[in-house]
Amino acid sequence: MKGKIEEQINFIVDWLRKQVDGASARGLVVGISGGIDSAVVAFLIKRAFPENSLGVVIPCKSVALDMEYAEKLIAACNIEAMEINLSDVHSLMLKEVEKKVQIYNPTEGSRMTTSANLKARLRMSMLYGIANRLNYLVVGTDNAAELYTGYFTKYGDGGVDLLPLANLTKRDVRVWGRFLGVPQEIIDRAPTAGLWENQTDEGEMGTTYDIIDDFLEGKSIPEKDREIIERLHRVSAHKRSLVPKPPLNP
Repeated sequence: MKGKIEEQINFIVDWLRKQVDGASARGLVVGISGGIDSAVVAFLIKRAFPENSLGVVIPCKSVALDMEYAEKLIAACNIEAMEINLSDVHSLMLKEVEKKVQIYNPTEGSRMTTSANLKARLRMSMLYGIANRLNYLVVGTDNAAELYTGYFTKYGDGGVDLLPLANLTKRDVRVWGRFLGVPQEIIDRAPTAGLWENQTDEGEMGTTYDIIDDFLEGKSIPEKDREIIERLHRVSAHKRSLVPKPPLNP
């Protein structure tokens, strides 16, 4: 088992190197959130480019626990890292949006979504700013379950150059994390995008990663969960497609 995982990891590490070489880039950067997915990616890019890999912690009204886990990951991975706080920028932009759209009577629910997606897009803008200056590629952290259900922000965490975990289920990511040396408390942590206080991925989706993984592996799952997963996949189709264009001729 260990030999197979090592082989799979080496394959992805080699793939990352080839992508950087093909783009005439110098290295790789990832946003570190304190979760298992970004932790595994941090270890992978550190293996691929020991001297040219960078982790960026980007608090944006984040809870203290996110920062604590991010620091533990950086220490365990020994990756070069920096921190840039976007809380004030987020507040300023959200305030301007709210001020301008009030005449249209927006719903309170849409305000929460706007705030959450703005966080993800600001973080990705910062990552690309850093990547452009260093001639690095931006590495995403979405796994197969998140990609299938569309559990990512369009042009936020979904707007990246490379997705090394795209073919891994969430349970695969945890297995890789143990093999690579990710701290156990990060592996065991309830998955969260850190979008608001006490937010969890599974609470927001209405199903669990284990059930989504079973679905992706062709196993039997409860009908109510199947309906949730299929609906999430259907309504998020636009996130996995190129921007629609009209036909050349009417």
